[in-house]
Order: sequence, then C-alpha cells, then structure tokens
Amino acid sequence: MQEITPELVRTFSALSDPVRMATLARLAEGPATVGELAEPFALSAAGFSKHLSVLQSAGLVDKQLDGRKHICSLNVEPLRAAFDWLSFYRHFWSDNLDRLDTFLGQISAKDTGKNTGK
Repeated sequence: MQEITPELVRTFSALSDPVRMATLARLAEGPATVGELAEPFALSAAGFSKHLSVLQSAGLVDKQLDGRKHICSLNVEPLRAAFDWLSFYRHFWSDNLDRLDTFLGQISAKDTGKNTGK
C-alpha cells in the first residue's frame, strides 16, 4: 500500500478546489503576481488570498517579494509526489483490467464454441 503522508494529504486537499487548480495551471505557464493570478476570479482580495495560502501551505506555490509586488511561482515537487502516488493505482487498475479483458475473452471464446457446436 502506498504511504499517505501529511504532505500528500495537503496536496490533494489543495487540488480539490477549481480556483486553486486554475491558479496552478496559470503558474505552470510561469511566475505571476498575486494580482495577475486573482484577476480571472470574481473573488475579493481576501478570498483569493485564502486560496493562495492553502497552495502555499501545501508547498505548491512559492511567493517572493519583488519591490512591492508579490511574485508567485509553481513548486512541482508536491505534484510529483501526488503523481507517484496515483501511478501506483494506475498500474493496479491497468493490471486488473487486463486480467478482466483476458477472462472475458476466454468466456466469449467458450460461448462462441458452444454456439457453433464445437
């Protein structure tokens, strides 16, 4: 079984909101100011700040001060850990679905043999 760490839980929790997911998608294109990140959303500055705080707490966003501007950038390490965790289950389901496909193929072949009198 894959280890479920507090960091992994924070990552998935942060990804559970569409505003935060869209913010990360924007940051995947490159660094941006807090204002640029907040612009597409109909949220107050305080409301968006809470979303940004969740992303920062999960380690997904780094924020630096450049003069009077706060510049945010994406930190992909927590996403890599989430990807690795999900990859285990992708392999699990892929293997199980392959076995199911083989089983169904065997049943179909037996049924075809019965229908043709073989």
